[in-house]
Amino acid sequence: MLNAFIADFLYAAVALFVIIDPVGTAIIFAALTTHDDAAKRRTIAKRASAISFLVLLVFGLAVEKLLRLLGIGIPALQIAGGALLFLSAKDMVTAKGELRASSEERSAASESTEDISVFPLAIPLIAGPGGMTTMVLLHAKAGGQPGAVLANALALAAMIAATLVSMLGARRLARLMGATGASVVGRVLGILVAALAAQFIIEGTQAALHLG
Repeated sequence: MLNAFIADFLYAAVALFVIIDPVGTAIIFAALTTHDDAAKRRTIAKRASAISFLVLLVFGLAVEKLLRLLGIGIPALQIAGGALLFLSAKDMVTAKGELRASSEERSAASESTEDISVFPLAIPLIAGPGGMTTMVLLHAKAGGQPGAVLANALALAAMIAATLVSMLGARRLARLMGATGASVVGRVLGILVAALAAQFIIEGTQAALHLG
């Protein structure tokens, strides 16, 4: 039982780490908060982390039930979700980032004096389409088992906490890694996201064939 819980936790943590990308998020956070003082950066980072955690958790728990009401099975969800994750992976590898905050959104945020913790930081930068899709797929994989559902929730909390820590140290991290380092990390994580997407599609296809 404990081994299964640990395995579920590690699987979910790795999946969420590569899609949320705490390091990449911190780099963007540093650019968005260039003109803010330390106290305001801490407030924004904490609020964005709390909002993104709630959004991803609720999205993962609720959407599967909605899809069941619509007659959409888990295999279809896995295949469609895997395809969407492939788009995220492509954007990460090519550094285009269409599924995260766009350049226009980041530019608007940097020029605005309003709170950016909800948009574009929490949504779509942290809790973007890739993260939402991953949470739905992880919940589907859990199959309603309480231990697996708890493992997913704890893994999400751990990755959001890692993102918060990264954002709080964003300026030092940005100086340490530089643009080249951040680009390399993003591309490596993009390859891992592509592999994760392929695994979801394979599992969905196998389940669909078995049901057929």
